[in-house]
Amino acid sequence: MPATEHVRGKLSQLPHKPGIYLMKDRFGTVIYVGKARDLRRRVTQYFHPSRRMGWDLKFNALVEAIHDLDVHVVRSDAEAVLLEGKLIKEFRPRYNVSFRDDKRFLLLKVNLNDPIPRFTLTRLEQADGARYFGPFASSGALRRTLAMVRHKFNLRGCRALTPSEPDYRHCLYAHLKVCTAPCISNVSREQYLLQVQAACDFLAGQCAEMEGQIEADMKKAAGELDFEKAAQLRDLLADLRRTTEPTRKFTRLPYTLPTTVTPDEDVVELAQVLGLAAPPARIEGFDISNISGTFAVASMVSFRAGRPDRAGYRRFKMKTVTGQDDFACMAETVRRRYTRVMKESLEAKGALTEPGMHPGASRPGRFPDLILIDGGKGQLSSACEELAKLGLSSIPIIGLAKEFEEIYRPGVSEPIRLLHSSGALKLLQRVRDESHRFANTYNAQLRLKRISESLLDEFPGIGEQRKAALLKRFGSVQRLRLATLEQIAEVTGFGGKAASELKAFLDARSLATESQSVTEKES
Repeated sequence: MPATEHVRGKLSQLPHKPGIYLMKDRFGTVIYVGKARDLRRRVTQYFHPSRRMGWDLKFNALVEAIHDLDVHVVRSDAEAVLLEGKLIKEFRPRYNVSFRDDKRFLLLKVNLNDPIPRFTLTRLEQADGARYFGPFASSGALRRTLAMVRHKFNLRGCRALTPSEPDYRHCLYAHLKVCTAPCISNVSREQYLLQVQAACDFLAGQCAEMEGQIEADMKKAAGELDFEKAAQLRDLLADLRRTTEPTRKFTRLPYTLPTTVTPDEDVVELAQVLGLAAPPARIEGFDISNISGTFAVASMVSFRAGRPDRAGYRRFKMKTVTGQDDFACMAETVRRRYTRVMKESLEAKGALTEPGMHPGASRPGRFPDLILIDGGKGQLSSACEELAKLGLSSIPIIGLAKEFEEIYRPGVSEPIRLLHSSGALKLLQRVRDESHRFANTYNAQLRLKRISESLLDEFPGIGEQRKAALLKRFGSVQRLRLATLEQIAEVTGFGGKAASELKAFLDARSLATESQSVTEKES
């Protein structure tokens, strides 16, 4: 399908600069996030006639679904990679595959308070007093640069926090003179800290002298026709520049992007649409995840001033519902949530009567200004009934049906239908999608855990402690099947007899599985 006039107008205005682009469908939902060294060249390729004649069905489906697009210009290709990954995790577009998991880009960490500081790679920045560099878009360039830094500044690469005699007796870093080895040599900790600090300055960008030396050596090798060495130095120089190039961390998403909500304006518009007395300062959204009646769970997400308040997220595993009954699941979730809020509210009021307690010192038990239910009339009715039983019918509540994005209200038969460009609708969609994501994530965690433990549950006489000990020792049932009798016997709670019985049980189940597979293939 050819690009719309609106999209064609944007294509002609795209800059020849690096950045990220976001494709949106007719509902305003982000369906694809990509990066480009040249935004105009990359994005216009999507709408070239020759590309639409290709055989890639996924690509054609994506182009047909594009109704609008937005771009964000960055300073370098590395920044584009970092921002692309963060936006994909935020929006989880349906046509993206990479970066959808929770894996983060690599960081370089050094804690100067350690007895003998060392540089390590990590993916999570913590408030532990350490110094962090990154994140880095290219893990390969970072690892090669780190190896060069260790050689240049004679730093250790061993893993021990404080190397002991068994560690340094066979330490290659010391014997090859790569490390000054303060653990066994006469080098003082103060002298070693100076080496580490020099390496920190180097990684922070003070590396012009090293770049000049490598470039001179590269030209010299090329002049001597040693092209292999020149190529190695060229690659090393490129890795060094990529690693030490200043990049932004994007700890917060750029809210100038049109695809992100404008929270303050959207909350005001939502209050006008629903006829609320004031903009809802706090919205709580609910969703159910129930696959074929198994692992029925629910989620509750909290938004403050139109922004996610992840500290207020809650998840629920159904206790009273059997089978696949979304209405009953929603009723149980709402009942449990606001029964607890009422209890916390009463406890908070009682605490306020204590001497020296300030009225604003406690926030537990606070009720939301708006409740959003993912679903239509059925789910909304179930939630309203539970609120009425608790005496909380005064709390505004609505349901958002996904098929046509219709807003249902209690006691009103006709739903509200907003334009897809409406900021109020986009805010409700964001709350609904976040609750859906949170519920599905919890459901997936339970299913993976159950899959790994289900076979052990069938073994007679095994308890939770012994099962946990096995999984902690081997990591999974598949690895447990490959373990020897002696390895199983080393686990706490498994003597010779118990280990033999478990080994025989696992072997019998493995044979049964193989026999079933053969039978299915023959049939």
